[in-house]
Amino acid sequence: MSTRTTMQRQQVLYLWANGSGLDSGTVAWAFHDGAGGTGPAVPDASPPYASGVDALRDGWMLLQSSQLIPPAPEQEHLNSYLEHEFVFERRITIDTPTQQDEVQP
Repeated sequence: MSTRTTMQRQQVLYLWANGSGLDSGTVAWAFHDGAGGTGPAVPDASPPYASGVDALRDGWMLLQSSQLIPPAPEQEHLNSYLEHEFVFERRITIDTPTQQDEVQP
């Protein structure tokens, strides 16, 4: 006998912006799909969202934003890493088939 159960999976979206606000433009992104492709995909664009606000409007929940750290004196123009990082998640409920052993009397 085959039955279906539901399980939650997490999708995580990283957006790096050109400023510290959620309405700043996206300059880089990464998507990690814990649902294995069974949940909704991110929009088919590069980047998938023009800003963090657009991701929020599409149902993503903000988990974390970068701490604002001022650059050291005379270090304002050095390149090192993308500093305005926003981490979003959405939880997906998926159906998963399970097998149950038939009970024989």
